[in-house]
Amino acid sequence: MFNVNILYLFKAIQGIEKNAYIRRKMTYEEGSSSNAVHNQGSFSPQNNKETLEEEVESVEQSYQIIFDSIVTSNESYIFSPIYVVPSRLREVSANSFTPRVVSIGPLHKGQTNLKSMENMKKSYFVKLLREVGSPEQTLQNCMQMVMGSMEGIRRFYFGMDLNVYTNDELALMMVIDGCFILRYINNLSISGNLYSDNKLRSRNIALDLVLLENQIPFFVLQYIHDLIVQKMQPQSNLTTMLKVILDHINPFEDPLKLENVGTDATHKHILGLLHTCYKPIFRELPIISTVPIAHSAVELDRVGVKIKPNKSLTWPMEMKFKKKSKFWHKPTLKMPVVRVDNFFEVVLRNLIAYEQYSPVENYVTSYAMAMHMLVPTPADIAKLGKSGVIISYLGSNEKASNLISSICENVNLPDFYYMEPWKNIAQHCNSYWPRNLGVFKGTYIDTPWKVIALLAAIVVFLITVIQFFR
Repeated sequence: MFNVNILYLFKAIQGIEKNAYIRRKMTYEEGSSSNAVHNQGSFSPQNNKETLEEEVESVEQSYQIIFDSIVTSNESYIFSPIYVVPSRLREVSANSFTPRVVSIGPLHKGQTNLKSMENMKKSYFVKLLREVGSPEQTLQNCMQMVMGSMEGIRRFYFGMDLNVYTNDELALMMVIDGCFILRYINNLSISGNLYSDNKLRSRNIALDLVLLENQIPFFVLQYIHDLIVQKMQPQSNLTTMLKVILDHINPFEDPLKLENVGTDATHKHILGLLHTCYKPIFRELPIISTVPIAHSAVELDRVGVKIKPNKSLTWPMEMKFKKKSKFWHKPTLKMPVVRVDNFFEVVLRNLIAYEQYSPVENYVTSYAMAMHMLVPTPADIAKLGKSGVIISYLGSNEKASNLISSICENVNLPDFYYMEPWKNIAQHCNSYWPRNLGVFKGTYIDTPWKVIALLAAIVVFLITVIQFFR
């Protein structure tokens, strides 16, 4: 993506290496016997000094070439927020990145399984224009606004050739798709029921609107909203309007809040807005030097850690570890309640793909990695389910565990938003009494039969002691 003349850079680097070799050779010759040095005209002290000055100047020029090339490439580089998901993530779960019902934007336009929705999109488009009262003029205004931003729209996409579309074709696509999204959400807001039209289709439309490859620029939606929706509803706000659809695909029990987002903020696209809704409100993160120590839910239970829902979240994915304040209190890990289903998988995979290849923070990746550490086995899913933290709709704990583990496959963890609670958990698990309590539980009382056997052994022991002292 960087516009750098690679051959030019290689020549500059080769120049630096050549100059370094010459200086090493000169240093070696100067360290030889003085007679050998002084008898070589080309490597006399005077010539050496002149050569060194020339080579230093050449090195400085070579470094300047590299520096100028990098600066130029950074100035010309523009991040494209809508792109084809790289194969290393797609190959794990291709269905999570592919629209099921409706295509938005150019990346999936014309796919056979999505063509049936094209007529519905056009129907929504026409109905929305008619509601304004002057459809021809409104369409012309929308097209003018979008055509004026065509260069920016083309730069928004990466991974496909948009030259197959003329500016008029691409602008009309943006307007039709934008009108469809706004009309669909408006219908949803009025009915208040995601399933009022067609249950399966409506549910999948909601999910398709947050796929990374199925987006249009947010500013295009803003244009259409301002030119159409605000004429009918002057108090309407696009971010507030889009929250209606985001609430339906949010896998967490706690509803999304816009306090930390801002209703007037600009975003890259709908998925980018959802990503911002999950943003923490705190602090800079330490750079990860080592991978955090992983403790599963079953292991935490063995060392006396209680896991329960977090009822006072400061951000939607917050996890807090509270040390015991009194002897009889248990240390507690508080977590957000999450519904594990197909929506959970699709939403998290697309947010993580957005984080992995975009200049945004990686808090969703951190959450997925934390969950991966907590639930490596079906027994851990069962433990969190019993604690009320996970609500699984996948039919079995094994499916839920495999799903959460696979979400982190081929994913990098540049920073970790749960370092503080994870350090406190590790400190608790490594202390003397919790560690030995865990060994005792795992050895003697991890099953009901072992508990019964232990109690029976204790009773026999007490009876033996009593009989001995009689």
